[in-house]
Amino acid sequence: MPAHRLPLTLAAVLGLAGAAFADPITFTDQGGRTVTLPKAAERIASIPIPMASTIIAMDGGTAKLVGMNPTAKSAIVEGVLGKIFPEAKDIPSDITAPNFIPNVEELAATNPELVIQWADYGADLVDPISNAGLNVALISYGTEEKTRYYHEMVATAMGKPERAAAINGWRDMVAKEMAEKAKAIPADKRPKVLYLGRAMENLTASGNKGNYNGWYIDLVGGVNASGSVEGNGTTISPEQIAEWNPDVILLNSFEAKLGIDRIYSDPILSLTKAAQEKKVYKMPLGGYRWDPPSQESPLTWMWLANLLHPDVFQYDLRAEMKTAYKTLYNYDLNDADIDGILWTDMQGDATNYAQFKAK
Repeated sequence: MPAHRLPLTLAAVLGLAGAAFADPITFTDQGGRTVTLPKAAERIASIPIPMASTIIAMDGGTAKLVGMNPTAKSAIVEGVLGKIFPEAKDIPSDITAPNFIPNVEELAATNPELVIQWADYGADLVDPISNAGLNVALISYGTEEKTRYYHEMVATAMGKPERAAAINGWRDMVAKEMAEKAKAIPADKRPKVLYLGRAMENLTASGNKGNYNGWYIDLVGGVNASGSVEGNGTTISPEQIAEWNPDVILLNSFEAKLGIDRIYSDPILSLTKAAQEKKVYKMPLGGYRWDPPSQESPLTWMWLANLLHPDVFQYDLRAEMKTAYKTLYNYDLNDADIDGILWTDMQGDATNYAQFKAK
């Protein structure tokens, strides 16, 4: 299967983006607020974790990112994005205190033309930024629709709407293709998949409402094993997991020290069908973590689709990754990069994982 090229090539995108955007820019953020910038933003600070790598992808570099969340920085430093853009390690990450409370003094020191903040956590996280005289745009998170919207929003703010059109067009193409293929998968062939949002000290899982992991598990022909859980990030017990007895367990990529041995060494979790059949996988860490929505999400979907239904989906994931990274970051992934993103040293022997090895 040929790699899915984004609708606009990198050259075309960069050519379109070369024009000067000196006119005022107005857009509606995800808090329903009208945001007006005197010109395309050249200096953006991001308090929400996922937006740092999104800004990099929309711009094709780090020049416009002047501040970010420390957890976003750890994803960059730990992942391949730190290799692609080593200068990112020097971007300030002290602009926010825990729980996304803005550190206004450090934030102002980055001299941002736009600050990105959460829309859903209350005015206490927003007003200090506005009161300091800084432009702020709010994003909301957790669904595919919201992701596409904030892609458009930040690309518009940067004067590069065509970048979001290309990236969102790719998402739409892949999602529609997958949904069509998944229609043919009967209910009794859809595996129960458990995504553990945390698994080191506490075990957490999420229900289906507003849960992005549950959404793409369904997209690729699986069933969210924790769909009955109330809320997101709910603490659960090993005994509850044993009762669900998932066919597949996905481990988050947020906990850097978390490995698949966490499941295999647990006296209860090791007895699940997923463990017994070697279908425990750690989510990849690429330009951003592949578990939540990001600019790389179609790669997540392809990875999981190939694992759950290799008879239905046969994406050449390595080729798809190379195509996407060239377009998103103007970077040529090598085999060692891909092996690192997919954790092949740790989980190369897992069921169905051999398909991802370099040919």
